[in-house]
Amino acid sequence: MLEAALAPTELEVVDDSHKHAGHAGARDGRGHFSVAIVSRAFAGLPPLARHRKVYAALGSLMQSDIHALSIHARTPDET
Repeated sequence: MLEAALAPTELEVVDDSHKHAGHAGARDGRGHFSVAIVSRAFAGLPPLARHRKVYAALGSLMQSDIHALSIHARTPDET
């Protein structure tokens, strides 16, 4: 979904769910993830707007599969 929406030049998604075993938000089966993404789509945007683009790209997964998401969003010029 991230690739289709943001055409990243770099993308790393890490499932951190094992670090949150027993955490109240993990009990419902939704996971904890970290995303490092580099995309031209973030050019000129402040961090909050970049995060909103990532959330929008993930759509309903934020309600059904993802409990927590750590985002590191950069442009190619920032790498």
